[in-house]
Amino acid sequence: YLEGTRFYKRNGLYYILATHPATSEYVLKASSVFGTYTIKALALSLAPPISIAGNPHQGGLVDTPSGQWYYMAFIDAYPGGRIPVMAPITWGSDGFPVLTLVNGAWGASYTSSLSTVSVASPTGPDFFTSISHNWEWNHNPDTSKFTTGSNGLTLYTVTVTSDLYAARNTITHRILGPKSTGTIKLNYSNMKDGDRAGLVLLRDSSAWVGVKRDSGAYTVCYTTGLTMNSDWSTLSTGTSSGCVSISGGSIYLRITADIAPGGTQQATFFYSTNGSTFNSIGSAFSMNTDWHFFMGYRFGIFNYATSALGGYVNVPLFQLDAGTGNAPSSIPGTTTTTSTSKASTTTSKATTTTTTSGGWLYWMHRLRGWNDLPVLE
Repeated sequence: YLEGTRFYKRNGLYYILATHPATSEYVLKASSVFGTYTIKALALSLAPPISIAGNPHQGGLVDTPSGQWYYMAFIDAYPGGRIPVMAPITWGSDGFPVLTLVNGAWGASYTSSLSTVSVASPTGPDFFTSISHNWEWNHNPDTSKFTTGSNGLTLYTVTVTSDLYAARNTITHRILGPKSTGTIKLNYSNMKDGDRAGLVLLRDSSAWVGVKRDSGAYTVCYTTGLTMNSDWSTLSTGTSSGCVSISGGSIYLRITADIAPGGTQQATFFYSTNGSTFNSIGSAFSMNTDWHFFMGYRFGIFNYATSALGGYVNVPLFQLDAGTGNAPSSIPGTTTTTSTSKASTTTSKATTTTTTSGGWLYWMHRLRGWNDLPVLE
């Protein structure tokens, strides 16, 4: 079957792009919007520009003011998600678009006269003076239950539940491919008994490292086995292990994730009580590589109650590093002033108005952690 259709008109002809998931792209062409249409393959099970990733498909046509045309698609690259790729096209004598290939495959790079636009690096610290577009809520947030400002992000418990998937105000960040590390500093002294807060590797099969408060005592634990059914209901809320007693009111939590299609596809979890020595906790977590939850894995920061509301945690630092992680950045001096901010509740879309080549988009994915395709019509 065909899906993901996009409709165009060019030089008096009508075109419909349609995808055969998850391998190919077809073009239908007619002189009348009502047909009759003829069909021709644009991208038929092409080898991708990244080893072990899926075939380019489900894309759209993009043209520039100077008359250049491109086909932009995505490739499935789990567990990280979907990576945008783009290649130039020409127009054949029969009126159909023709994809520019390199040795019969999608090129790893293409020459282009398009201008480039500098973008900020996604790596480095985020002190949560506000919530940027790099962040996304897992649910519609309760905006009365979080603050940002010079003291960072404060998350109040919103939901009484034993299920992280059901907890509101979990805020998530894309993982930087092919391998990167997310680190937070968590101030936990205002948690209530039964509260759970920490850093999660979030998808339909998840694991987290975080702080539990029970009977007035604090522990840092590794929790795995959080899973969803095929209908996205929760199958398991997970099991904790490796718990270590902690004190002092603050802790650093860290996850390193290898999301490359040809990588280990594993994540490792750590904690530090001083910000310099990180201790491994739990075993390596094997990420789910199925396509069904197509957004891919994300880092997430959470705080929820299992007994009663009223607790809160403060996160003055999130740091994203390429590879296995650097020392956490120093946190600027704080004041008592905070301000409420809202993050987007839909997936952030990458800017796609300019590019240089399919290879450039691949490297931009590695820089920015893109894993979903903006609609191009």
